[in-house]
Amino acid sequence: MEKQDLLVRTAFTLFYSRGIHAVGVNLVLAESGVAKKTLYHHFPSKEHLIEATIRYRDHRYRAWLASRLTQVPAGKAPLLEIFNALDDWFNNRVPDLDRFHGCFFINASAEFSDREHAIHQACAEHKTAIAELIRSYVDNLALPDDRAEAITRLIVLLKEGATSMAHVQGHLDAALQAKALLDNALSTEGFVGPGLQGPERNDRML
Repeated sequence: MEKQDLLVRTAFTLFYSRGIHAVGVNLVLAESGVAKKTLYHHFPSKEHLIEATIRYRDHRYRAWLASRLTQVPAGKAPLLEIFNALDDWFNNRVPDLDRFHGCFFINASAEFSDREHAIHQACAEHKTAIAELIRSYVDNLALPDDRAEAITRLIVLLKEGATSMAHVQGHLDAALQAKALLDNALSTEGFVGPGLQGPERNDRML
């Protein structure tokens, strides 16, 4: 593994499990076995290293979620699959995402609360990208724009709420609860229209 990649992966694991401000550069060096000179060659400051871990997690998380959504049939199934994926993550069945310690982007943005700060903005950009991914699957339902926007917002709110409940309150079934709420909403006449009534109700337990 390249030293730069090793530093980013090591720093991410430490930042995610212990908190960014709680982890000093010396601990990253000790855990990675990389020399301080090498670290500062790649990352002039700790903040540069933090930004790199944000990009690293963004890439891995988005790739993982996108992969999960391509494994189910088009239509309503990918929207429900989001919460199956979250359930696996919350319950530590996704080794590629490390042991669950909540949302790294929420955690990091809380430590850098100034919305103009580059790290906070990078976290916000991740959330926007995830919302856009969700919207791309909602658009496959061919609904009027206002309904598509409403469903996208609902899914984002359910996703964020479930993640918070799982992390803060230890409700590790929160994703499945959110999935049931979404399934009910998608099956309600008038919310998405008649196109999702009937046989598609059978995918409730996907």
